[in-house]
Parts: sequence; C-alpha cells; structure tokens
Amino acid sequence: MQAISKITNSITALTSKVFLIAVLFFAMTSINAQSENQKRNEIAVNSSLGTLKQINAGLLNVGYTEAGPSNGKVVILLHGWPYDIHSYNEVVPILVSKGYRVITPYLRGSGTTTFLSKDTFRNGQQAALASDIIALMDALKIDKAVIGGFDWGARTAVVMAALWPERLEGLVSVSGYLVVNLEANLKPLPPKAELGWWYQYYFATERGKLGYAQNTYEFNKQIWQLASPLWKFDKATYDQTAQSFDNPDHVAILIHNYRWRQSLDAGESKYDGLEKRLAARPAIKVPTITIASDFDGAFVDGKAYADKFTGKYEHRILKGIGHNVPQEDPKAFAQAIIDVANSKL
Repeated sequence: MQAISKITNSITALTSKVFLIAVLFFAMTSINAQSENQKRNEIAVNSSLGTLKQINAGLLNVGYTEAGPSNGKVVILLHGWPYDIHSYNEVVPILVSKGYRVITPYLRGSGTTTFLSKDTFRNGQQAALASDIIALMDALKIDKAVIGGFDWGARTAVVMAALWPERLEGLVSVSGYLVVNLEANLKPLPPKAELGWWYQYYFATERGKLGYAQNTYEFNKQIWQLASPLWKFDKATYDQTAQSFDNPDHVAILIHNYRWRQSLDAGESKYDGLEKRLAARPAIKVPTITIASDFDGAFVDGKAYADKFTGKYEHRILKGIGHNVPQEDPKAFAQAIIDVANSKL
C-alpha cells in the first residue's frame, strides 16, 4: 500500500508540474500576443482613412484601412516608398463622399503588415507585391476594384492590370507604365538620368544597407525633399508616415527590391512565370488614367508609354507637383479615380 501511495503522490506531483508549465506557457503566449497588439496600436492612423484592420491574406497579415459604404464600388489605393497610407489622407474622404468603399493597405515591409511565417523569404520583387494585393482582394472577397497608386504602388497596380485584368475596374497610375524589365535595366542611362537613381546604387552595397538601417528617418526625409522640392511638408506630416518604417521587415524588403531590379539579387522561382509575362511588356486593356508631374522630367508628356495602354486611356499632367501626387494634389488624384471608375475618358 505504501508503494501505491508513493506512486500516487508522484503522479499527483508530476500532474501539478505539467499543469503549472501549461499555465505558464499559455500566459507567455497571451503576453506575446498582447505585446504584438500593443506594437500595432502604437501606429496612429489618421481618422480620415477610416478604421485600421488586420486580415490574413496569402503570405501576410495585412494592415489596411477601410472607409465608405460596404456596398460601394471598391477602390484600393497603393502607396510607394518612402511613403505609406497617409499619402491618401485627403483623397479618401473625397471618394467616400461619392459613395466609394476605399481600402488602403500597408504594403509588405510597411506599417502593421507582417509576414505570417518567420521563414518566408523577404521578397521585394514586383510580382510578389502585386500577388499580395490579389491575395488581399481574395481574403476580403472583392472580385473587382479600381486600383490607384504612385511609386511602388503604381508599379504594383500596373502589374496587376497586366497580369489579372479581370480583377480591375480601372487603373490610375502616377508616372505611367512602370513595369520593371530586368534586361533593360542592365543598360546604362545618360549621366544626368543615372544621377537620379543614386540611392539604388547605394542600396547595392552592404554599406548602403547598414547606412539605411541606421538612418532610416533622415534618409527617407531627404528622399521626400528631393522627390517633391516644392512641397513644404511639416514635421507632423512626415512623422505620421515615418512610424510605418519601423516595420521589422522594412529594410529587408527595400534592399531586396532595389537589388533585384539591378539583377544583383534573385527573385523567387515561383514568380518566374509571372515575371516572364511581364518581361514581354504586355499592354494594359483596362480603363486607365496616367498622371505625370514635375518629377517625371523629360517623360512628363507620357509619350514614351502611351502605346502600352490600349483600352480607354487618358494622360494628365500636373505642374508644380512632385512625386507624392495624392498628398500634394489630392483633388486631382481623387478626380482621376472617379473619372476612371465612371469610364469618363
């Protein structure tokens, strides 16, 4: 009987230890989840953009804002680098007032958008970013949308229009047809044009990667000033966007994007088929408005890419405006979205 009693006591003690370990495990899991939510809540989103939400879509947990009626025609607005969703602070209310449902996601490497797995390759190539937005549309059960963007966002939108035209009601692209052609990118440009891409060569080096990681805030502020020399933004405006650069994957995505463009880093084989199609420079058939500004320099007239848009098409030029078109001239950008959505071309 004493032996049985000892065994019973041992089992009871062991059970208690296992229970205690389980309690501690779940407590730590809860703390980690709270910590992650706290990090997300630290990003203050301008109320004009609507409500900040999160959803699992493809490889990502995507942070996005949503505003407007749930039954309205969907507009998805895509930001570039070094910008974020706040480029659309004044665009969104205009569109909502016209009855549109407006969704503005943080791209991978920005804001509250994170990878679902730590093992996923931090890929910045164009096909990956475009696939993210298709996955987001699928997760939100959106069949078709008007897509608008500038910088990386414009490239992503154009790639979507080229590869998945059935998912677009219309397209607004700042700076036109921005599909990356790796072979063409190997050819040198005139010195003046090369000077404009100085940061891409900087990012090609380990010194550049380290320098950007250490000086992200000041680096990106300088890009804002260079890309929009006439735009007198204040510290509060810049800081509202700068918080999105604290994303844990921001540097990795940025560096890979620019190194991939220069054929210094490889993409992922699963995107090879999509990139092969893009290398053929497919025409865009969906209703499109392209916008050019002072940033576009010699290409402001849009003639270099006009023949790539074979559907309803219009090119608009904004004078005295830099690269961040939706934030510098929100009325003009919003009107382009409205016009293309209504096919008033």
